[in-house]
Amino acid sequence: METAIDTAGTGTERRHLETILASPTYRLAEEDTAFMESDDARASRLALEFLRADLYLRNLRINSTVTVFGGSRVIEPQVARAELARLQALATPAADPEAHAELVKRAHQTLALSRYYDEARSLARALTRRDSCTQCHEFVVATGGGPGIMEAANRGAADIGAPTIGFNIRLPSEQPPNAYVTPTLAFRFHYFALRKMHLLLRARALIAFPGGFGTLDELFEALNLVQTRTISPMPIVLVGVEHWRRLIDFEHLVDQGLIEARDRELFSIVETGIDAARCILDFHAAGTARAPA
Repeated sequence: METAIDTAGTGTERRHLETILASPTYRLAEEDTAFMESDDARASRLALEFLRADLYLRNLRINSTVTVFGGSRVIEPQVARAELARLQALATPAADPEAHAELVKRAHQTLALSRYYDEARSLARALTRRDSCTQCHEFVVATGGGPGIMEAANRGAADIGAPTIGFNIRLPSEQPPNAYVTPTLAFRFHYFALRKMHLLLRARALIAFPGGFGTLDELFEALNLVQTRTISPMPIVLVGVEHWRRLIDFEHLVDQGLIEARDRELFSIVETGIDAARCILDFHAAGTARAPA
């Protein structure tokens, strides 16, 4: 609300009052953009960014989540097939046939990876059927809110009308949220640390599909937290047997004494999204069966 300026007094007084009202120091703290974005206010921004998302999630009764990670560059199979067909239909440029061949090779790779889009979608459908509580939401599919595997997982939950979360992040090249996140559960973060915290805070399982540095970052952070018992044990499932065994030689880590043999039990490697869903549901069903009445 703007402050009315008393027209009484001299012109000098009125001008001085206008200067006071325009001064940054006179603004409310939350309206002082320069202050709120300063280094000195970083601690407050961190606290607010955590609290804001947490409050919304609690008010919407999101009790537990299943977090899905995977590459943002994994696209829907029909889109991948159409792009490959388009490239193959082009006449090979006489000036640069090698570049054209590389594009076709990459399109084949993209098509091969695209199956994981459908697997992530199937995973989400299978998991969200568990949500039968009318007063709260359990096993809500949560992703980074962007394209690729994230879109597929949110889409699978949306297919059956279940709520689904997108924890997006502000990037130099803006990443818009995918269209399948529940609007009231779409969040955007400035700090990766706070985003990571919310991706794991309510998680009862973590699934990793093929992806890049971001996927690997989240996967190994979760493995480290479970290994050190910083968080409670939960299923960590990697989808795509050949991909993960070729990418990471876990046996080498054991042989070198860098991890214990029992650390291999912290995660499972499966072939399909349905296999991953079964691992998660079996783990929690067994936990329920062992729990005292």
